[in-house]
Amino acid sequence: MKQAFIFPGQGSQFPGMGKNLYDNNPLAKELFESANDILGFRISDIMFGGTDEDLKQTDVTQPAVFLHSVVAFKTMPAAKPDMVAGHSLGEFSALVANGTLHFADALKLVSVRAGAMQRACEMNPSTMAAVLGLADDKVEAICAAVYAETHEVVVAANYNCPGQLVISGSIKGIEIACERMKAAGAKRALVLPVGGAFHSPLMLPAKEELAAAIEATTFHVPSCPVYQNVAAKAVTHAAEIKKNLIDQLTGAVRWTQSVEAMIADGATHFTEAGPGKVLQGLVLKINKEMVVNGVS
Repeated sequence: MKQAFIFPGQGSQFPGMGKNLYDNNPLAKELFESANDILGFRISDIMFGGTDEDLKQTDVTQPAVFLHSVVAFKTMPAAKPDMVAGHSLGEFSALVANGTLHFADALKLVSVRAGAMQRACEMNPSTMAAVLGLADDKVEAICAAVYAETHEVVVAANYNCPGQLVISGSIKGIEIACERMKAAGAKRALVLPVGGAFHSPLMLPAKEELAAAIEATTFHVPSCPVYQNVAAKAVTHAAEIKKNLIDQLTGAVRWTQSVEAMIADGATHFTEAGPGKVLQGLVLKINKEMVVNGVS
């Protein structure tokens, strides 16, 4: 029996997130105040008292979800993972949980990532769409065909669970692809309310900025393997972890494949640390025999 800890990404935020931890745990309060100092603004005030709209700003959302997740993990009694993984942004939380990154270093990287992604979104207006009920290979083939015929960027971005795949690309590319997905039998192909084409080649400017920050940061020997989004396998070497973390910005989140690899390597229990329950639901859709729970 192996215990996996998993960490959510952007989209799991909600008003009031983390306040219960702050109010009731001295370590949590210390971590929140440390984050306020590192970021140079009181993110805790926005998390506890801000609106949905306040929390949707990328430079707030990413540090907020990261912070809530890490605090939830660190305030758990006897949290000793055998393996960790995070969905997109959540990979940074996972790397704190297994000791690869120190809290302050990871938060600084998340802040750089958020700013770089925001600027990339402003440079290239773009979006994402959820495709439900269509096989992965069909989705991939349609994306490739749209690009080949129109040169509009559109790629498979998030393999969330069987039958749920998110595509990412230019606004026109996504519109064309959605029509073709529906014609090919997708139950739904729905454009998402996001600010840009995350996990696509349109994030290349952000990737270059994040790469410089990651290369300048010390990565430590992890206490257990991390199953990274782009690799979907156990990784323990710092140089490989760095490379995968950089590649993640323009590469796909292979969540289905990562969870399957964790199960193949012995995971039976999955604990989601942080806001929301999205990942618990995805794990059960990937394998209904797993035991899931959450700490927030």
